[in-house]
Amino acid sequence: MSRSNKLLSGLVLLCCAAAAGADTADREKPIHLEADRVDISEQQQVSVFSGAVKLTQGTLVVQADKIVVTQDKHGYKHLTATGRLASFRQRHEGTDEYMEGYGERIEYDTRAEKVDFYVRARVKREQDDVQGDHISYDTRTEAFQVVGRPGMDPDSPSDGRVRAVLQPKSKDAAAAVPPKNDALTIQPSSTLSKPKP
Repeated sequence: MSRSNKLLSGLVLLCCAAAAGADTADREKPIHLEADRVDISEQQQVSVFSGAVKLTQGTLVVQADKIVVTQDKHGYKHLTATGRLASFRQRHEGTDEYMEGYGERIEYDTRAEKVDFYVRARVKREQDDVQGDHISYDTRTEAFQVVGRPGMDPDSPSDGRVRAVLQPKSKDAAAAVPPKNDALTIQPSSTLSKPKP
């Protein structure tokens, strides 16, 4: 496999891991990439996709003005997607829910397994919506950290503060999941007959 193909296949792996709980079936799907231009430096292990870049693989869609993929000597990848706004969207494993993320810059590091959204950052999942200047998402722990920039942009409608809308979980969904520590009770059935001798 040529180095160019290795860089492109690395982009596949990087994008598949970008959202925790992402649909693992996406990893088996072909990648479709559209860009006005692609520059690959095998010596520096850098691929640059520019001009209305759109990458799709199964349910995963990444759109940006420019995507830069670098690979270190250990094979770890770092992706930087930039645009006004760069975005990703991917379905969560085993559900019909999609996670969407936006920012003027989106960075993903396969070594740290973290996704960072910068400037006008926003992450949505169903009705939940978090906004700030910088959102950091750890794909291993599914933990978010959202940072605002109060006082930095007085003309902004959000005044630089973090904004979040978190919907309550449905009572029906909570009732459908049995508590983990409850013992299973066995009850006799009135519809079963005795076996014939």
